Amino acid sequence: MTIEQNKALNFFQSEFNIDQKVMSDVLAAALSRGGDFAELFFEHRVTSQMRFEEGSVKESTGGIIQGVGIRVVTNDSFGYAYSEDFSPESMKHAAVTAAQICKGGKAGEPVDATLFKGADFYPIATPSIDVRALEKLELLRRLDKAARAYSPTVQKVIASFSEEYKQIMIATSDGRLVSDVQPMVELRAYVITERDGKSGQGGESRAGRYGMDYFSARGNPEELGKEAARQAVLALDAVDAPAGMYPVVLAAGSSGVLLHEAVGHGLEADFNRKKLSNYSDRVGSSVASPLCTVVDDGTIEHSRGSINIDDEGNLPGYNVLIENGTLSAYMQDRISSKHYDNKLTGNGRRQTFRYAPMPRMTNTYMLPGESTLDELISSVDKGLYCVNYSGGQVNIYNGDFTFGLTEAYLIENGKVTTPVKNANLIGNGPEVLAKITKVANDFKLAEGSWTCGKNGQSMPVGQGMPSVLVSSITIGGTAA
Repeated sequence: MTIEQNKALNFFQSEFNIDQKVMSDVLAAALSRGGDFAELFFEHRVTSQMRFEEGSVKESTGGIIQGVGIRVVTNDSFGYAYSEDFSPESMKHAAVTAAQICKGGKAGEPVDATLFKGADFYPIATPSIDVRALEKLELLRRLDKAARAYSPTVQKVIASFSEEYKQIMIATSDGRLVSDVQPMVELRAYVITERDGKSGQGGESRAGRYGMDYFSARGNPEELGKEAARQAVLALDAVDAPAGMYPVVLAAGSSGVLLHEAVGHGLEADFNRKKLSNYSDRVGSSVASPLCTVVDDGTIEHSRGSINIDDEGNLPGYNVLIENGTLSAYMQDRISSKHYDNKLTGNGRRQTFRYAPMPRMTNTYMLPGESTLDELISSVDKGLYCVNYSGGQVNIYNGDFTFGLTEAYLIENGKVTTPVKNANLIGNGPEVLAKITKVANDFKLAEGSWTCGKNGQSMPVGQGMPSVLVSSITIGGTAA
């Protein structure tokens, strides 16, 4: 058992008297109307946020959520209920409710739980939640000062710090007991510039499963403030983007958002099980350029999307989804894995105890190639170099997408030149993957505060990719 796993187990037992007998009794109630499988998902989460603006703290909030989610599964269907009260009576009531939703078959008996060892991908010395608020405020002041010093055009800086300390414990009717402590810290910067009647905006964030030591190493607040200011100053000189079909170089790192949205969701097994994805029934088929290998990996140390266990109590994995252009696997949860008769991939995730788990991404990225970024750029006569992105829309069924660009440049005669504004990328995920003609060796995992939405649930995720050259994408621009 890991140190963090032991912390969580001791916490639930000492704070709420949840022991082996209590869990067995609740699981028995969950299986009392039939069902193949039942699970209990216990959660206790402490959160805190602070926003700094115009030299002072404008907002400081925090809270605690706790409860247990109870799921009963029969084949492809399930019943779900939850309780915010850890008393045995309330938990049994929720268990019977879930059982009635998914009743049928002979009532089962739970197996006595055995401790299952999780991984340890984000060890921390001191959780940020235990550190004084003044130390977090100092990070925001440093960020604000660095951003304002970057340029006299900087007019407004908004800095924010968010954190959470989540403890979970999962007990299953087939005898598995596992727990985890999942920390998260996030630092954000947003900058507005003004000059000669023009305005620019820039934003940057850093997040991961770290303690406060992160901000004295990789998450330096001065660098974060300067980067947001750089983007906002750059926007002052941007010209309207062209419109039409052009070759596009997607930069390393944050371009992974396009991969995540336009491709990743389509590879989640529930969409494919229900025939709602463009990738349904296509395992073994060519779905991308042979230069493309796409992976979902929940084992990257301290990454925002990493997990020691998924929310069904299973180990995360390094899962190759597309290998050299061929679709090789989907991301599975328990129900989809049983449906496909495939191994569990550790992708069963849920927003809180109030939700049932479903297949979700962890850290999704493309492996590097052998070209250089200079080779990609120099091969383009006229096109676009895309670096940072805003929100987008994706149709899971066919892969069509639209993404806004917050930082992009013209490529002219093989060189990156003028920054552009008001640009969108419009295309189809599988078609874009098929049009990748060069992949660079500059892979980067983005460290931003990426959050993924699906069916009303939001989850922290990681993403990344090397720079790639796409032979043509439709650019929605406003230039004449």
